[in-house]
Amino acid sequence: MAKTRLAIKDVIIDCEDPERLAAFWAALLDRPIAGRTGPYVWLTRGGGPGLGFQKVAEPKAGKNRVHFDVASPDPASEQARIEALGGRRLDRYAPGGFLVMADPEGNEFCVIPPEPFEVDDDGQADYLR
Repeated sequence: MAKTRLAIKDVIIDCEDPERLAAFWAALLDRPIAGRTGPYVWLTRGGGPGLGFQKVAEPKAGKNRVHFDVASPDPASEQARIEALGGRRLDRYAPGGFLVMADPEGNEFCVIPPEPFEVDDDGQADYLR
């Protein structure tokens, strides 16, 4: 039997309002909305996996088990832009040294520098210090 190689093609975010969430992520990532199909709104494909937003009936509950890390040369300055787009900082993660934000439906994501940074044995990051 021939071995198949799998690759991540798309990442789908379940959400109550795919139009609103797609608009937030489109502005944040500078990837315009590419189209709509059924309950999905898709962003223009970038260099990595596609990003889609699927309408679901139930709201987000609890902490994400998977989250995005988005890179910026100046993570601290990105906070104001993210908040202006409708996101918010999640201060409960601040002691870990990471800039953890949430999109308008509460999905967590980290803003990190593009270059390597130090994380100690306790998982504490140093890039905001």
